[in-house]
Amino acid sequence: MDTPSESNFPDQSAFHYDYDTLRTTGVILGVVMFVSGILIALSKKLKCSKSSNHVEGTQVPKTEVPPQTV
Repeated sequence: MDTPSESNFPDQSAFHYDYDTLRTTGVILGVVMFVSGILIALSKKLKCSKSSNHVEGTQVPKTEVPPQTV
């Protein structure tokens, strides 16, 4: 008599993973996410240093907006 695993999945042995494509896709996605993370971190760092509110050594006063009433 057949075992339950053979009767439930008769064609499972015919399926083969394509490990080369899986590995290549994983490496490409890893590199893309790593580089985009570095670019995001550097863009925030450069953005903060460029947007300084100093005019001839004095800081520009910030104006407060009154709260809106509903």
